[in-house]
Amino acid sequence: MTRLALLLCALALPGLASAADYTVQSAGSTLAFHGNFQGSGFDGHFEKFDAAIAYDAAHLDASKFDVTVDLASAKTGDNDRDTALPGSDFFDVAQFPKAHFVTTAFHRNGNTVSADGNLTLHGVTKPVSLTVDFKPTTAGATLDVKGALKRLEFGVGGGDYADTSVIADEVTVTAHLNLIAK
Repeated sequence: MTRLALLLCALALPGLASAADYTVQSAGSTLAFHGNFQGSGFDGHFEKFDAAIAYDAAHLDASKFDVTVDLASAKTGDNDRDTALPGSDFFDVAQFPKAHFVTTAFHRNGNTVSADGNLTLHGVTKPVSLTVDFKPTTAGATLDVKGALKRLEFGVGGGDYADTSVIADEVTVTAHLNLIAK
């Protein structure tokens, strides 16, 4: 019976793999977005965000992203837009100061990895999928992600701003994170 127990433990060990935990280095890391206003594209970024990253390309089931974004830190370089975004017509940071994304699963399709998760924004939680490009470095890794969301599904810019011919519904979100292993 002892040999059987040891064999079962040995077979179970690969399933106990844990992903490496990483700390985001603010230098060189960005969390950005791209939208369209009156047919012209604009770029923005969030100056404040926190991310807990655990990732192992060989054991995606042990990987996890948990990201919290300070919505009041959105900057686009346009004073009118930067003043409007935190207001009640868009992010409404007085009521919903943070956005939160947590992964639920990772999938590999050839060389492409996708991270599925739930994004809570403006009090609404919806599934979002991101493409993942993880590259180990000598000090840690870089992580690039990209995905798209529909702002109106989250109630961002509804009402007078729901006309998608003026402000496009789709917003692209990207991140480039410099990671250091914990």
